[in-house]
Order: sequence, then structure tokens, then C-alpha cells
Amino acid sequence: QVQLVESGGGLVQPGGSLRLSCAASGNIFRLGPMAWYRQAPGKQRELVALPSSDGSVNYADSVKGRFTISSGNAKNTVYLQMDSLKPEDTAVYYCNAPRVRTISGSESRYLEVWGQGTLVTVSS
Repeated sequence: QVQLVESGGGLVQPGGSLRLSCAASGNIFRLGPMAWYRQAPGKQRELVALPSSDGSVNYADSVKGRFTISSGNAKNTVYLQMDSLKPEDTAVYYCNAPRVRTISGSESRYLEVWGQGTLVTVSS
């Protein structure tokens, strides 16, 4: 089993900042890239930030220049720094690991894992 646990959500005023964290744990042989998605009320889940194998990051147009994804000093942790927050950033933010490799005995498997989500509310 592999788990992703997000933290850092909350209520913030427009123009403010938050930093979300996502920690992976469990039977992890290779974690692979970790991404952030969000789902606003009444809308479909959308990609926020996804690192590429060449080191670049694919950001949603709506967050470019304001959000930054990074890896932390803690093992298997990824962060999402969110600055200049807007009311339209209000959503549940999810951490995603699309290709986690696990090994159990002689069996190797690839899993896609999602966190439970953390709510970000931007409001005055």
C-alpha cells in the first residue's frame, strides 16, 4: 500500500499565500513524479502542476507565475507554493503520483495514487 497525505490548506484572503505539502509513504520502490490537481465546487478536477522528465513543469495557465511546485528536503515530499491567491483558486487540492513502483516479493507493480485532498478557500 502507498499513501499520499496532503496538508497546509485553509482559509486565506485574496492576495495571500499558502504552501501545501504532500508526503508519500508505504511500500515505495520508486515514487516517480508527483503532481498537484484541484477541483473547485461544481467543476471537474484539473491539473495544476506536473513535473516532466526533462525537469520542466507543466503549469495550468491560470496559475503560471503564481504557483510553484518543488521537492522538499524530506524524502518523498512535494510542495505547492501558492502566491497571489485569488477567489477562483478556491478548491480541494489533490496530490497525485501517477506511476509509483512497488515491489512485494518477486512481484513488481505500478500504481497511480491519489491523496485525500486539502481544502483551500480564498475569501475576504
